[in-house]
Amino acid sequence: MNPSQLIDTRIAELADWRGQMIARLRQLILAADPEIKEEWKWDTPVWSHKGLVCSVGAFKGTVKLNFFQGALLPDPHKLFNVGLDAKKTRAIDFHEGDTVDESALKDLIRAAVAQNVG
Repeated sequence: MNPSQLIDTRIAELADWRGQMIARLRQLILAADPEIKEEWKWDTPVWSHKGLVCSVGAFKGTVKLNFFQGALLPDPHKLFNVGLDAKKTRAIDFHEGDTVDESALKDLIRAAVAQNVG
């Protein structure tokens, strides 16, 4: 299977809110950068554009959106809520019932892509 099919399979396997959240995050990532590439690394969905941008993982009580260069990104909307002391990465943990600030998240994704491209 190609990476997109593996991501589809992961979403289908998670027949609860986590699968729905991953599907929503995926839509936002793809909408934020039409040139972003879907990959499958470390048994998880990963997106890249001239370097790694972000990954998404499902855990028992959370869906984690990890930005590989998150420490370098502006976060005016204070989306990052995990790994704030890490030297490179930053993440956003989503819990059941959380809403997604779609506009702010797209801006963050675009900033992560710009970090790689520029």
